[in-house]
Amino acid sequence: MAQAWSFQLYSARNFTDSDSWVRILQFLGQVGYSQVEGFGGVYGDPAAFRRELDKNGLAMVSGHFAIDLLESDFDSAAKTAETLGIKLIACPFLMPDARPKDAAGWRFFGERLGKVGEKAKKAGFDFAWHNHAFEFEKLSDGSIPQKHILDAAPDIGWEIDVAWVIRGNADPLKWIDDYAKRITAVHVKDIAPAGQNANEDGWADVGQGTVDWKGLIETLREKSPVITYVMEHDNPSDYQRFARRSYDAVSHY
Repeated sequence: MAQAWSFQLYSARNFTDSDSWVRILQFLGQVGYSQVEGFGGVYGDPAAFRRELDKNGLAMVSGHFAIDLLESDFDSAAKTAETLGIKLIACPFLMPDARPKDAAGWRFFGERLGKVGEKAKKAGFDFAWHNHAFEFEKLSDGSIPQKHILDAAPDIGWEIDVAWVIRGNADPLKWIDDYAKRITAVHVKDIAPAGQNANEDGWADVGQGTVDWKGLIETLREKSPVITYVMEHDNPSDYQRFARRSYDAVSHY
């Protein structure tokens, strides 16, 4: 099955004063995206948002949902996901004050994710953890939180954010080798050369930075079942530039 190019709507969150979500979705459809990935900021009226997606030929196959909501009111998250057409529910983050300090704590967090994953599976969804950099920071015993998370919840997937793996001083190719079959989606994000794009937190449009996305996509195609590739930039100065340049860079891979 051919890969699908998606756009994480979080990348356009800072432009909704000047460009409504209606126009943002119109633009993404015109660029050529077939999918978008949701986040909390677009879940206010799922039915209305779904209508706009349908108008523009876009599918919201994946979406981010906070761990607190998934644990406290899974039914509400599932209803939102079902209305939007989401198939993959991804848990995206853990606030700094909630992060465990040792291996046992991270294994317990993995077990919490595993329980959410069981609920998701029963409800007909796939479920995955989405990483940042903090999961790759070594603990005092030298172990890595990301390994504890994935090993403690062997039945959940992984939405790998490769650029955050790199910023966590880890080798994404090794992690892909070790957990390829668990990867359910990929965040396609690029890192600017050192000292550049400070106004964009050091991120770059895909294809304009230092990450070898052509090689990574070839490796992921070979080793993993993933077909959903989600373009993301955490702080673009121009979301339209980012969306268009990134799509143009990778859509021919």
